[in-house]
Amino acid sequence: MTSRLLGRCARLLGQCSQVPVAWVRPLAPPALAEPLPALALRLPTPCPWRTLCVAVDEGYQPAPDRTELDQLLEGAGTPGELLQVWEEHRGTANQAASALTQLARLTISKGVRDKREITDNTELFLDPRFQHLLQTVNSQVSTVWNGSLVALVRALSQLGMSPTAPALRSLQTEAHWRLRRLSYKQLAVLADWGSIRQRAGQEGALLGDVLKQLELRWTEITEPRTLALLMSHVGHLSPPLMERLEDKALELAERFKPEDMRRVALALAVGGRRSVPLLRALSYHLLQKPGLELPTPLLLDLAFAYGKLNFQQTQLFQRIAAELLPRLPELSPNQVVRCAKSFTFLKWLHLPLFEGFTEHFLQHSENYSATQLCNLIMAFARLNFQPSQGDAFYSKVLSKLEGVLHRLAPVLHMDAVWSLCVLQQTRPQLLRPLLEPSFHCTLTKGSPSHSEGYRLKLLHIAAALELECGEPRAALPAPYTTTPTTTRDSRPSTLQTSLQEALQILTGGEEGAYRTAVNTVYGWPIDGELVLDSESKPLRLDNLSAPHLPGGGGGTPLPEGARRIAVLAREFPHYSSRSRELLGRYVMQQRHLRLAGFLTVEVPYFEWLELKSDWQRVACLKDKIGKVVAEEMAK
Repeated sequence: MTSRLLGRCARLLGQCSQVPVAWVRPLAPPALAEPLPALALRLPTPCPWRTLCVAVDEGYQPAPDRTELDQLLEGAGTPGELLQVWEEHRGTANQAASALTQLARLTISKGVRDKREITDNTELFLDPRFQHLLQTVNSQVSTVWNGSLVALVRALSQLGMSPTAPALRSLQTEAHWRLRRLSYKQLAVLADWGSIRQRAGQEGALLGDVLKQLELRWTEITEPRTLALLMSHVGHLSPPLMERLEDKALELAERFKPEDMRRVALALAVGGRRSVPLLRALSYHLLQKPGLELPTPLLLDLAFAYGKLNFQQTQLFQRIAAELLPRLPELSPNQVVRCAKSFTFLKWLHLPLFEGFTEHFLQHSENYSATQLCNLIMAFARLNFQPSQGDAFYSKVLSKLEGVLHRLAPVLHMDAVWSLCVLQQTRPQLLRPLLEPSFHCTLTKGSPSHSEGYRLKLLHIAAALELECGEPRAALPAPYTTTPTTTRDSRPSTLQTSLQEALQILTGGEEGAYRTAVNTVYGWPIDGELVLDSESKPLRLDNLSAPHLPGGGGGTPLPEGARRIAVLAREFPHYSSRSRELLGRYVMQQRHLRLAGFLTVEVPYFEWLELKSDWQRVACLKDKIGKVVAEEMAK
């Protein structure tokens, strides 16, 4: 293989240089070979690799000296001034390409200042001077430099030129032919332009070939900025390319600036790519710059990305919270809500920061829209956060929402009212409209899991109206009161399985003395149900009345002194990430079951899974039930 490569190089060098290739010598020189002339012997031997590179890239040209036209074009401050300079001086095709790129930049800046549609440039396209610029480029397009060509393709698209315009199609074809000769940075710019066109429904063959080149030449990336641009704008178009870019990001993470880290983190979040090694590297290198003040938008984007990917990094989030806390008065309502939701994604209740969110709302409540306020309430409810200024906060919240809830989207309306129920801010006038038949039909659309989630929330709201407000149980249609098959047949967790086994041993294996996986009319599941008599002995449940069941149970009321026990398995997702406090949903479950007449027995995963034998688990469960009964008797 080496000999063939050297032979090809020798042939190529022989075609590109008149100087004999003396560095490739035959093993046995011919006997009659004449000596080289003395002048040729004194000539320096050309570098073969430099000659080879020039031969391969025939478009290579040394950078020309800057001319007066170049300086005038760069100094132009308006599109008209630039066109006037070109009309008076004219120039080469490469200068025309640079002028068009500069013209696009000036036109877009002027459009932003004048608040005009950037794509409305019909008058500019019909200008004879603009047409002459295009004609100059197209007539000598092969002499336009690669960088100028790529920048021009992007600039004309930004000006709003039609993708079917002959001038733009000609430039795209030329760029397509030159793909292998473009640098990786130029390929990245071309891919960014192609991704924008794809989002506009103008996908072409050029983008596909650019992506193939990027996948093959990913090792050429040396600039963190180029890497961040590709990951944020192009990576989602090609999963193989994104995997290679993540590997390269690990290599260049030490050189990332905070802005590059933001782009990479957002690219991972938007694509749902939870690359743990890369996220750890970004966190480490960001924490290695403690003296660097990070701008507020960057902090909010990082919090969103880590929250969306559910990646816990305690030190980084402590720094984000510490830097955001003194800046809270400067934040807009949208930024406050976004930050609250990001911390909520991670189930991390940072008390000083959430108290700051409360204070921000109290001082700027008139600037919060109904949607923003609903999202803030939903964040508080998920973490079961009760503000220290609860009375003032809820008074403003309810007064602001009372007249606008019915105008919100049904899903957001449901989520907001359900969150108020979690926070114990139930108002009958807010709950009743959601239980009307006209509202039910709006929740049945969407995927089965989506519909099931809102079916349960509707049952929770009905339970709040009955148990917390003391009103009669709302009559809901059958689809909302029956348990779907997907819920009944869901596979129990390890904690639930071992808990059921312990209940069986505790009741002596007597059939009908306990229930497991109970679905109540309140929408809350119970992992285990017992009824104990006055002597704390389990009773058979077959004939006992059970108002919490859809069928109502048997006809025999509970004996005097009997108590219903609800055993609840508390899994890892039921708790906040930085504490052993239950999330708001499970706090409301506990409250509703107690109001329904149950004594609730909590079995946390961090206690139960440490017990290694059946007798330990049974003793633990018996002890918990005994404590709950003793507390009830003490009341």
